[in-house]
Order: sequence, then C-alpha cells, then structure tokens
Amino acid sequence: MTSLKSFFDPDITSQVEMDKILSAFESVSFDKKEYIFTPDQVINHYYFIESGFARSFVINMEGNEVTTEFFSQGNLIIDWPAFFMRNPSTEYYQASTQIKAWKIGFDSFQELFHSIADFRESGRARLVKSFFMMKKRHLDLIAKPAKERYLTMLKLHPEVFQNASLKDIATYLGITDTSLSRIRKELSN
Repeated sequence: MTSLKSFFDPDITSQVEMDKILSAFESVSFDKKEYIFTPDQVINHYYFIESGFARSFVINMEGNEVTTEFFSQGNLIIDWPAFFMRNPSTEYYQASTQIKAWKIGFDSFQELFHSIADFRESGRARLVKSFFMMKKRHLDLIAKPAKERYLTMLKLHPEVFQNASLKDIATYLGITDTSLSRIRKELSN
C-alpha cells in the first residue's frame, strides 16, 4: 500500500491513524472504456487514481457527449454531490485507459472522517480546492477566449493531451472540433 500512502501527508497523521486510513481502502482496477459511475447511480465510494486516466461527461440535449472533467494519476474520482448528498449521479465516469486505483466506501469514509481529525481536514481541503477549480473553470468558459483556455490546459495538464481524444478536449473547452483544429493549426504555424 505504499502508493496509497502517498495520497496523504505523512506529517499530519500518526502511524496508528495512517494504518487505520490505509486499511479502509481496497485496490481496484478498471479496463479502458469501463464505466466507473453512471447516471442515476447512488455513489457509495470514491477512488484515488494510482495510474491511468478517466473522464466524466454528460449527454447534452442534442445527444452528444460533453466532457465535464478529466482525472489522472493522483486525482480523486468522485461525484461530490452524489457521494455526500446520497443522491443519484447525473454524469458518466469512464476509464479512458487502464486504471489502478484505491477505493473507499461511504461508511468507511464516514468513520474515518469522524474519528481522525487530519483525515477530516485533508478531505475538507480537497473539497474546497475542487470547488474553487470548478468555479474558475466556469468563469474561464464565460470570460476567456478558447485559445487561452486551450493554452492553459496544455500548460497545466499535458497528460490530457496524451490520453484524451481531441473531441473530448474540445467539448471540455466548450468549443467544436473544428474550432479546436483551427486553434491547433494557428499555434503550429
């Protein structure tokens, strides 16, 4: 479980607490194209990605897939509202490559959350960071041009370009495949 331990700050948790945290997780894997979560499913667990790549998406009113998020090594695969509010998910979560991950269930999470202060604070920090990232993405889609959104993603998340299709990247950026091709061509000249 050495790789799982790297998801937690070793300085904030005693060895006894760390052992308790690590024992609550289970090693799992997903094949390429396998669904991790689907709409209308109540989410009873979440995952830390040890290796691999995934995405979440919705089906829009025209019946097209629109990518809502990408997940790579070191990320959490979690549908925050579905997990915490015990509501059905509204998105698909799918492995884009083979994935190795660490799974924890809702009940185990709750037990750790209420018994280990450092686990609770770490979880709160992840939730807050996720909220701010979502807010920033929302504002960027409204206020920044597509080329700038593309360049920011290329700089901050090169793994997306190694693992996701251009169609998935385009829908995530809120543009068409044609617009993405134009941006890429313009930047290569």
